[in-house]
Amino acid sequence: MRRLLLTNDDGIDAPGLAALESACEGLAEEIIVVAPHEPNSQVGHRVTTHEPIGLTEHLADRRYAVHGTPADCVRVALKGLLADSPPDFVVSGINYGGNLGRHDVYISGTVAAAREAAFHGLPAAAISNFHRNDLPFDWELAARRARRALLTLLEKEAPLDDGEIWNINLPHVAAEAREPELRHCELERAPLEVAFDRGADENGHHFRYTGRYQERGHDGASDVAVCFGGDIAVTRLAL
Repeated sequence: MRRLLLTNDDGIDAPGLAALESACEGLAEEIIVVAPHEPNSQVGHRVTTHEPIGLTEHLADRRYAVHGTPADCVRVALKGLLADSPPDFVVSGINYGGNLGRHDVYISGTVAAAREAAFHGLPAAAISNFHRNDLPFDWELAARRARRALLTLLEKEAPLDDGEIWNINLPHVAAEAREPELRHCELERAPLEVAFDRGADENGHHFRYTGRYQERGHDGASDVAVCFGGDIAVTRLAL
C-alpha cells in the first residue's frame, strides 16, 4: 500500500489517534493524518458547506487539523490536500467507546468519516474500542489489536466492494482474559436505550440523558453480543 489516510472524531490530539498511527506504522509507504481540530463525537455525517473550513498544517509530519467535522476532514483530504495523489485506504479511529449496532453507526462521527471515503470510491475502515467503567483502559493494547484486525482484513479477507467499509469494534476485557478473536457478525438491530431524568432549575425544565450503554440489549449473535462477549466484532457495511 502506497498511501494511507488516517482520521477520527475525537480530535487531532486524541490518544486514540496516536494509537491508530502506531497500529498502522509500516502498513503504507506514506501515512497522512487529517483529523478534526477538536472533538466532534456523535455528530453523524454532518458536513460544512456554507462557511470556510479552517486548516492548521503540520507539514513536517504530514498532519493536518481541520476546523470541521470528521466527514469534512475526509472531504478536505480527498478533494483538497490529496486531490492529485489520493490514498489507497482510509482508517478512522480509534474511537474511545463502541460504535455498535444500527443506531450507533448513524450517530458516529468515526463511522461517518469512513463512510465519506466510501462515497468517493475508496475502501475504508472505522475502528472503535468499547470501554467499561470498571476496568483500566490500555491504548497500547488497543493499538496492537487494531493492527491485528487491519492486517487480517487486508491480507486474508476478500477486498471491499465499491461502497463498502469495515466497522471494527475492539472489546474491553480484563488483563487476565483470553486474547480476543476476530468474529464477523451483523449489526445489532435493537436501538440504544433512550432514557431521561426530568428536572428543573432557574432556567426552566430540562431532560438529562440517563441511557446506560454497557447494559444495552442484543440478540446474542450481533456485533454488540460479540464485542460485549470479549471478541473483536467485524462488520462489513454497505452504503
